[in-house]
Amino acid sequence: MAAIDLLLKRNAELKDAVRGDRSSPRPSLHVAILTCMDARIRVFELFGLLQGESHVLRNAGGVVTDDMIRSLALSQRKLGTKEVLIVQHTECGLNAVTEDSFKDELEADTGIRPPWAVEAFRDVHDNVRQSIRRVRTSQYLPHTDVVRGFVYDVRTGQLTEVS
Repeated sequence: MAAIDLLLKRNAELKDAVRGDRSSPRPSLHVAILTCMDARIRVFELFGLLQGESHVLRNAGGVVTDDMIRSLALSQRKLGTKEVLIVQHTECGLNAVTEDSFKDELEADTGIRPPWAVEAFRDVHDNVRQSIRRVRTSQYLPHTDVVRGFVYDVRTGQLTEVS
């Protein structure tokens, strides 16, 4: 069975078992959580979230890119979020690549060098600090005073705040 078919089967079996409020696209906790796409980070379980409580934005590394600023601007300006929670993690795949080596690989395979930044990093704590700065200094975001960042340990499940 293909993975998508398995997921569709699970959805059919789920019925209406997901708890939470589906009446509005506006998150009831007024928070946006930005995190990595890594499958080990189960955001809803990690924070005990119910459906409808938070926006969850994900990308490779959980880094604040222009597209994340776009999503956060919409989240804040049109859907009422006021706080930003950034969660990056240990053993991230972006620790294993470099900007140039990955772009070289893509260019060798396709003949085109990507124009976007890979956002590879070595130290996750420094990267969380950089992501916090990017949110706090964005001219597009009206709510930048409550921005907090954490490192999630994929082995222990512990969150450590980065200051």
